[in-house]
Parts: sequence; C-alpha cells; structure tokens
Amino acid sequence: MRESKIERRTAETDISLTLELDGSGKSRIDTGIGFLDHMLTLFASHGRFDLDVFCRGDLYVDCHHTTEDIGIALGRAFREALGDKRGIRRYGDTLLPMDEALILTAVDFSGRSCLVYDMSIPTEKVGEFDTELVEEFWAGFVRQAECALHIRQLAGRNSHHIIEGAFKSAARSLRTAVSIDEMYKGEIPSTKGVL
Repeated sequence: MRESKIERRTAETDISLTLELDGSGKSRIDTGIGFLDHMLTLFASHGRFDLDVFCRGDLYVDCHHTTEDIGIALGRAFREALGDKRGIRRYGDTLLPMDEALILTAVDFSGRSCLVYDMSIPTEKVGEFDTELVEEFWAGFVRQAECALHIRQLAGRNSHHIIEGAFKSAARSLRTAVSIDEMYKGEIPSTKGVL
C-alpha cells in the first residue's frame, strides 16, 4: 500500500496527516479554517486519495502558518508514499472548468521542485481565508513533494470558483501522475534510473 503518516510540530502548528494514494476519496479534515477544510475535502475526493488532516495552528495570528504547513506536510506525505516512484506514470495534466473559471494544471514527479503559479484571484479573501495563501499552500507542497507543478488560470471572475477549480484540477493531475502504468510497472520512469 502506498501510504504515509506525517506528524509535524512547530511553534506555530501541530499537524497530523495520513495519506493513502490508492484510496477512494474518503477524508476527515479539521484545520480550523473552514475554507481550507472544504478545499482539502474536494482535493481528496477528486484525486481519489484517502486523506486525514488534523491541525491546530496559531490562527489568532492569521491563517498563513496553518495553510503553508499543511501544504508542506501533504507534499512530504506524497513523497514518502511514492517511495522510489517505481512504475508511476510520472506526468499528469487536467483542464478543468468550474462554472466561468477554467484552470489548467500539469505535474511532473521529476524529483525537482518547481511551482509555476499563474492565477489572478480578484478578491483578497474568501470568507476569512486570505486568497494569497493558495500560492503559499502549493509552494510548500511542491518543495516537499519534489515535483514540478503548473497551475494556470485561463478564465474566471469568481474567487471561490477559481480556487476550487485549482484544487480539483491539481488533484486530478496528481491522481494521473501517481497512478501505476501497467506498461512500465516495476520500472523507474526516467532514463537516469532515478527520480
């Protein structure tokens, strides 16, 4: 089973996270941030990942530490669950419409961390959530997952739809990239022999 359990404790956050890559989309999410809970629930469902996230963070300061640290923990969980990445498809991409929003994501589990983030979210907040933290979440994720992730907004005016589209699209791209390719089962998907 390709799964991982992460415990991350800092002066700012206390996170417990479990991930099963070959799941059914079940999740139990409690970050203390309602909007982030909703995005992670969508992420698990659309990626068919089983995901439990429990976090207690310094929300009396703001949502930044909690959001970034959960991205870090989730990226680390992906890296650990993938092991040497033997047999994975490695690449995945999704073009996802979310009402008026249109989001393109593409991922490569190359072993190199790179986030290309091209989003223009029109409002500073969705509820109590600072929309600038979407980029922080994904930056933390790619640093630990050691993948290249492109997130591009092609259309959209509604902040909620844009962000929701990005989480759903990324989940589907990740699902494809981490799935086992039967043609290459047992092989490292790189001419270098390592990722």
